[in-house]
Amino acid sequence: MTIKIAKKIKSKEISSLELTQHFIDRIEKYDDKINSVVVRIFDQAIEDAKEADKSLSTNQNLGPLHGVPITIKESYNIKGQSTNWGIPEYKGNIAKEDGLAVQRFKNAGAHFLGKTNVPMNLADFQSYNDIYGTTGNPWDVNRTPGGSSGGAAAAVAMGGVLAALGSDTGGSIRQPASFCGLVGLKPTYGAISRSGLMAMASSLDIIGPITKTVSDAEAIFK
Repeated sequence: MTIKIAKKIKSKEISSLELTQHFIDRIEKYDDKINSVVVRIFDQAIEDAKEADKSLSTNQNLGPLHGVPITIKESYNIKGQSTNWGIPEYKGNIAKEDGLAVQRFKNAGAHFLGKTNVPMNLADFQSYNDIYGTTGNPWDVNRTPGGSSGGAAAAVAMGGVLAALGSDTGGSIRQPASFCGLVGLKPTYGAISRSGLMAMASSLDIIGPITKTVSDAEAIFK
């Protein structure tokens, strides 16, 4: 679906701006109760979408995810945004540069709607912290979406985004994906650089996608 959507943007069947606004509208409509996208950068996402549409009229080399909005786990750096891992003492920690995965997704043509919720210090199989509060499972908000990438899974499950990036040490992608009826991939160690990610365990932690389909997980992983 993600690659098909990107192709529709490139062929101008839909615009990146329309798609981005669609997901923003869904997040604003449904996420007050779910609380998955806790750092929202909607204004920048709109500008990025407009730029993606504008670039279609040039001879630029368009990436495979051109114009597609996604989200990323709160523990990953986006320049100018807070990265605090749900730890109150780090609430004022503002990233000075994009993490490597963020850079690579931007190079592939994607842009970011925001960052998704985590448990404090990424150290639980649920997604609550004193800064952002609790994330509920979109299928039943009284139940957990899992953790520590629970916000990422909840955002995809509620239809707030096509794909989200999480990280996984001991199940932090796979368990939330399971709880929310999604596909979660923990890639082989070393397949993706962790530069810019607050790693809970450097020997195990790895970045990976949460999506609705296996083909989307493959597309994001590539």
